Amino acid sequence: MAKNATIYDVAAHAGVSIGTVSLALNSPARVRESTLARINAAIDELQFVPKAEAVSRARRGVRRIGVIAPFGTYPSFGRRLNGVLAALRDQDYEAVVFDHEGAGTSLLASLPVTRRLDGLIVMSLPLGDAIAERLLDGNLTTVLVELDRPGFSAVTIDDLEGSQLVADYLARRGQTCFAYLGEGGTKPHLHDQILQSERRLLGFRAALEQHDQKLEDTHVRLVRHNLTEATAAAGELLDLRDRPTAVFAHDDVLASGVLRAARQRSLTVPDEVAVVGFDDSELAEHLDLTSVRQPFEESGKLAAEILLSQLRDGDRSLQRVALKLELIERSTT
Repeated sequence: MAKNATIYDVAAHAGVSIGTVSLALNSPARVRESTLARINAAIDELQFVPKAEAVSRARRGVRRIGVIAPFGTYPSFGRRLNGVLAALRDQDYEAVVFDHEGAGTSLLASLPVTRRLDGLIVMSLPLGDAIAERLLDGNLTTVLVELDRPGFSAVTIDDLEGSQLVADYLARRGQTCFAYLGEGGTKPHLHDQILQSERRLLGFRAALEQHDQKLEDTHVRLVRHNLTEATAAAGELLDLRDRPTAVFAHDDVLASGVLRAARQRSLTVPDEVAVVGFDDSELAEHLDLTSVRQPFEESGKLAAEILLSQLRDGDRSLQRVALKLELIERSTT
């Protein structure tokens, strides 16, 4: 194990040029994943610390909290960020925001080494074993939002509970033919929403069975997270011979695609097809859409408060908080 390793040592150990190591440290999204993995492995093995980072570690703290999320793709994360900022407002910490969609997993993997942060909040992003180990080994205090993993504090919601709320509500309204429009697609997505969408599907299906109802496989569609694909998939569902009379969508954006497809077919909402979304975003309010409300601002604020408490007391035990959900009834049901 090398002592006081340099960037030259890392380059030699990883079998790359010094320029490639520099690029990996400063712009990891521009480095091929396999190459970045070799560089990160070399950094870990040699315990390499960039000079600027070594200076910051010598101090008691840099008073910066990193927040990483897919802000550009899912505007709801802006509301969570507002909660984080509210918690930090009087705490003499500044927030450094990273948009995950522009960087892939490479940015998350590099944060413990290359970013001068006291702590990190990770919102709804995939956290594989290697990345989790780097965060823990790098002693970067990290709190997760909308995902859970051993070794980390987390603020979560219960997707099964949310699906149960929807199924119970629709069954009480006398609905008997259901569909689900979720997020998926043929290409791997960086966002944990795919797994979340599957959990909501499983929960919805199981909850309907408690009411002696069934969600047929033919009444399930998974699409990428955009209005065009959501509208097309919803159209397929509404064109079925046994057309669903109630559609539960993974989130409000996909639900808006269902509303558009229904309008294109001159179907009345909710008399001919009821529509329920998830998140209770500003879009849901604008569309008068029935939706499951989750406390975005509260989740961000709570995550920041947990992180600050752990920074003040390094021995503080991990905390896991599950926030309650609420179904907001509007005109689409």
